[in-house]
Amino acid sequence: MRLRQREPTTARISYADVTKPETRELVQRIQHERASLPNLYRMLLNSPPVAEGWLNYLTAIRQKSGLSARIREMLILRVAVLNQADYEFEQHLPIALKEGCTEQQVAALKSGDRGALDDKAQAAIAYCDAMTRDIRVNEATFASLRASFDEKEIVEITATIAAYNMVSRFLEAIQVDHE
Repeated sequence: MRLRQREPTTARISYADVTKPETRELVQRIQHERASLPNLYRMLLNSPPVAEGWLNYLTAIRQKSGLSARIREMLILRVAVLNQADYEFEQHLPIALKEGCTEQQVAALKSGDRGALDDKAQAAIAYCDAMTRDIRVNEATFASLRASFDEKEIVEITATIAAYNMVSRFLEAIQVDHE
């Protein structure tokens, strides 16, 4: 389900030539870690050092942190909603459902109605909203987060929100095409 209708377009710049010998190893690594070569990475490969750094960072966020996968995916979906990043939302919706998000929770993430979420998810989503909309987080919102998560989790939540704000801004600025 798309968040908003964007006129059919093609990306604002060309996708990288992924057959270049100098990027072969990186392309193979992306395909191995992501099970495909998404258009996002095809775009990032225009700058192999950026693509490699991006892959390392997002792999740490998605696969190496100890944060609950359900909370992580809820945060990613909420960032996508707030930034109207439908590519990001569509890429992560199946993952969120696989990780235990219900259709009711997904609807709540779309609408902003946190009442359908448990206390921990409510605290994380309120923090996500503040970070994404206002950048600075007020004391009450942070206190709620601190009451629900330990320091490691707070760092991982913060890094996840920050990372996926970066992703959505990149996708939308360049208008990366859906798969």
